[in-house]
Amino acid sequence: MNTSRYPEIKPGQKWIKRFYLAIMLWTVGKAIPVAAKVDKDVKKEIDKLPNNFTLRLMVLPERAFPLFFYAKMLPAFVADKGLLPYGLQMILHKDKEGKLHYQGADPRGKKFDLSMAFKSLEAAMIVFTFRESSPTGYAHDRFVVEGYLPNATIFMRVLDIVQVYLLPKAIARLAVKRYPSGSEMSPLKKHINRIVIYVRAFTF
Repeated sequence: MNTSRYPEIKPGQKWIKRFYLAIMLWTVGKAIPVAAKVDKDVKKEIDKLPNNFTLRLMVLPERAFPLFFYAKMLPAFVADKGLLPYGLQMILHKDKEGKLHYQGADPRGKKFDLSMAFKSLEAAMIVFTFRESSPTGYAHDRFVVEGYLPNATIFMRVLDIVQVYLLPKAIARLAVKRYPSGSEMSPLKKHINRIVIYVRAFTF
């Protein structure tokens, strides 16, 4: 059989989906450290994590989704602080003083205490287009956890609270396990904290 008649078919790069997910991971990564400063429930959860703790949320397979081409052109201070979205990973680090920092999307040179990974690009899209909540996605085996499982549940609770702040109510109801009632989070508190999170996360 002449195999030259049947050239190898390479899958598409799906750049629109990749860039969308990069923006979503970047947005969440930037928002969580600010939320830990303005929301007592987020701070309480983050305080449960040990100091010098690093976690990442990513999309598998890792080798299939390298950093975007412009990542190499970014100055070090832009890349290290994650001032621009440039990859399909979200890295957070709690330093020895207990402060949480977003460290961009570059895993090189970092050691992770907790890795949470979506099994595919499509699995990540289902969760980040809010067709399923994060807990439902986990129940449907859409992502895997490497590390201490109680720390992963802490992060999931933090993610739920932050999504309530970031998203309009109609979308947030789809994204979280249970939307907080007015007695749990007053509308005034929610809107004030939402403004603070957006301003501080994306202007500093």
